[in-house]
Order: sequence, then C-alpha cells, then structure tokens
Amino acid sequence: MANKNQPVAYARIHVLMARSALYGVVMRRGPSKQVCTIGWDREHDTFQIGQWLKGRIYERRCDLSPDGKRMIYFAMNGKWQSDVGGSWTAISRAPYLNSDMLEGKGDCWHGGGLFMDNETYWINDGYGHKVVPGHAPFDFSFKENNYLGECPGVYYPRLKRDGWVMTGKTDTISSFEKELWGGWILRKQAYATIDHPPGKGCYYDEHELIHTTRGKAIRHPDWEWAERDRDRLVWAEKGCLYTGTLNNDGLAEIQLLRDFNDMVFEPIKAPY
Repeated sequence: MANKNQPVAYARIHVLMARSALYGVVMRRGPSKQVCTIGWDREHDTFQIGQWLKGRIYERRCDLSPDGKRMIYFAMNGKWQSDVGGSWTAISRAPYLNSDMLEGKGDCWHGGGLFMDNETYWINDGYGHKVVPGHAPFDFSFKENNYLGECPGVYYPRLKRDGWVMTGKTDTISSFEKELWGGWILRKQAYATIDHPPGKGCYYDEHELIHTTRGKAIRHPDWEWAERDRDRLVWAEKGCLYTGTLNNDGLAEIQLLRDFNDMVFEPIKAPY
C-alpha cells in the first residue's frame, strides 16, 4: 500500500536564461540520476530537447552566455576511474551537453562557472580541474572572488549579476529580491541546509510575491524557480513551467507553457 505521506515525485526544474537573447535552457531532473537539457525559445515559447545525461548536473553552478549560444555546466556521473574522474566542468553549445571545452574534476567541490560576456568566462576552480586528452583546456585568466563553496559560490553571484538584490542572510537562508511591476516584488529564499524537507535537496528555493504599498504577501512554496521575463513572470512548479502577469490581487492570466513530468530518458546525439 502506498504511503500517503510520501511526496509525489514531480520532475525537478531549474532554468538558465540568456541575458541578451530570448532564449533559455530548462534543466529537467528525475529520477534523481537522470537529467535532460531542453532549449526554450522564449519569443515563441517552444521547446527543443537537447540531451540526456545519466548522472547529475549541478544546475546552480551552470550558466548561459548572454547570447544563449553556449553553456557552462558542472556534472557528475560517479565513474571515478574515467578520464574525467567521475565529475567535470564543460562548455557546450546550448542546449546540448557535448563539450567544446572540458576538464575533469574528480570530486564535487567547486566546479562550474559563469560567463562574463559571450567570450569571457570564469571557471569555479578552487583546485583540481585537469585537462582531458583530446579536449580544449579552459582559460583561467579571469578570476572571481568566490566567497562561498559549492553551489552558492556560483549561484549567488549569478543572481546578483542578473538583477537580484541580496536583502538578508543567515546560516541557512539567503534572501534575494527583484522588482517586478505595479508595486510587486519577487522574493527568493535560497536555502542551504542539510535539514531539508522531503523531496528537496540541501540547496533549494522558495518564493513569495510582495506588494510594497498594500502590505500584501503571497507565498508560493512550491515554486522551485521563478524569474521576471520582460513583462511577464515565469516559474517552475511541480514539474511544469508556467507564465503569468500580475494585477492588484496577485497572479493573473496564468498559462501552462510545458509539463515536463512525463519525459523519459532517451539517448540523443548532439548535431555537432
């Protein structure tokens, strides 16, 4: 008999959005050791499957170039005797995973990085990246002050770069806010804790809509990702991607863009 207290296993969704192009990459995870990258044409709200990986992509250590053409990602498949040592940082052509540049890591400390512009990037090295024979090495000339380890060391600088303002920080919660319109603010509570609820990892986000003049607050604890996209709000909830607008009462004109729950692993080759 099924356990009624067991959380429903929805797909986990995180999205990378290009800063100067109407493009994004959806990272869809589920089961826990399978992840798919999906290109999102934000002008027409159409989607193109990139590739699946049997392993884990650490989405909070990933980034898209401003033009949306390249992606930095950090991944782990646990094959510790392989050329990449079981984990690696790569730069690929979005939304695919086949790497143009690749270095093995061998553990899950640090890894990933951020694009400064379309050509310049910062690799979250810390220590341990190693060139893989047959692959182009990274350029480590650009240095970033990495004040945190693991996922927050890339994720929090990415949020700040993309217009989020850090408004508070405790040992386990970092609060960020972004101005929307009509007096509304989107608040993101970024958690980093080993004492996490069932169905969530040690890093997860919760969201809240705050009206600055009316004193109205609407919690959305099931939103695992949310962002402003031009004159609309977009968010991921229970394995689905939605869009909507805001009026005085809160969300309006809600539309389902894509339900990613029914996707299953399939081997796909990159077209390059």
